Amino acid sequence: MKSEPQAALPPYFNIDPDAALSQLGAPSGTAEFAAIAQACSSGRTDLESRGLEEAGGRQLRLFSTWEITRYLIPVATGHFRRVLKQNPDLPQGTSDTAGGAKWFTLDEVLRLRAHFAAEGSKAKNYLPYRPKGQPAKMVAVANFKGGVGKTSTAAHLAMSAALDGYKVLVIDLDSQGSMTSIFGGKVQDEWQTVFPLLARHYARHLQGENQRRMDRGEAPQPMDDSLSDALDVKAGELVQKTHWPNIDLIGAQLNLYWAEFQIPVWRMAGRGWKLWDALTDSLEEDGILDEYDVIFLDTPPALGYLTINGLAASDILLVPLGASFLEFDSTGRFFDMLHSTFGSIEEAENMAARALGREGLAFQWDAVRAVVTRYDGTQQAELAALMQSYLGPTLSPHRQGFTALIGQAGEQVQGIYEADYRDFNRETYVRGRETFDATYAAFKSLLVGSWRRDELEAQQAAAE
Repeated sequence: MKSEPQAALPPYFNIDPDAALSQLGAPSGTAEFAAIAQACSSGRTDLESRGLEEAGGRQLRLFSTWEITRYLIPVATGHFRRVLKQNPDLPQGTSDTAGGAKWFTLDEVLRLRAHFAAEGSKAKNYLPYRPKGQPAKMVAVANFKGGVGKTSTAAHLAMSAALDGYKVLVIDLDSQGSMTSIFGGKVQDEWQTVFPLLARHYARHLQGENQRRMDRGEAPQPMDDSLSDALDVKAGELVQKTHWPNIDLIGAQLNLYWAEFQIPVWRMAGRGWKLWDALTDSLEEDGILDEYDVIFLDTPPALGYLTINGLAASDILLVPLGASFLEFDSTGRFFDMLHSTFGSIEEAENMAARALGREGLAFQWDAVRAVVTRYDGTQQAELAALMQSYLGPTLSPHRQGFTALIGQAGEQVQGIYEADYRDFNRETYVRGRETFDATYAAFKSLLVGSWRRDELEAQQAAAE
């Protein structure tokens, strides 16, 4: 009788201790972390250089006539060319060959869009909707689970809005600085992040408290040099230009994490300080909400003080998650923590407000939506449908799918909208864009709807 061949054992059986020891290497100390960090820094510089121009800054690619008339300006290609011919003062684009396709910078596209808005058909919306007199909308992208596509979702929405004609500010609240890297930001220390804005807000509170102390004949609390220095910082000084003509950045860097330790110290010393208003008040005071159309806040993957500031400042909250049980469960816990955190702030503030006969505090967002990212319809359709049935309208029905084009764009440290379709082919590019265009369309509907509601409320208040 023939014996069956024995199957190979799994690789975790029969590991020889001496062989394992020989591969282990010497024990590691804290100095090893510096060496690893330096290796990563060198590698990061190398990777960055592959997407950088010689001058050292990121350079946005050009856009073809086909892209412009299909995605950016709603005109027929023939009409677009006729308008350029009739208006030689308008950007004419460049071509690699005589009679070849014309290519334009995004700055030129924005100029062309403005021309069509002024001279073109009044039945078409060449410029994106933004009601006069209304401030910018702030959009927080948050979840305390890492790897859900939080930063890439925020970056692609920012790029989508910029291509749509909005003036965008991106604020990186995550000390890992991934969003800062995507937009080529350079941040030396925490004084080039939002940290001084938070410090300034507390310093103003401390000044007011000290004045009241002195009025009562009490000694003022000392103000250290960092708080004194923060009083002179304006938000505009922190803003960096990016390689996108209509996207600016307030970046992040590892030292920003210090805010998570410093804010509770300030809060202990100043119990009356409304720390959750620090970012909102600072941006509003410095005119940032009037200067931009949309402000995207990329938050850390944790519900810390920086995230609380970002969430409290936001008008729209987007929560990315994957279509998996663990991410669905984790996101549920995230919303539970949001309820507990902001509910406790409201309860504490309203107890004091009632005692003083003042109006209470109630946090409010124009819209809160969960967004499925990295979606694979062949594997995750059933689970995504189940999630939709439980979350209803809170879960956006638009799934942000994963395609080969998205993966390649990520490997090149750029967004999908920065990828040149000539590196793939036009059909692949069109399919790759579809999922992000649909996600942006769903977001833009929230943006436009919330602005319209504010506009109607303002008109009603003026009429009364």
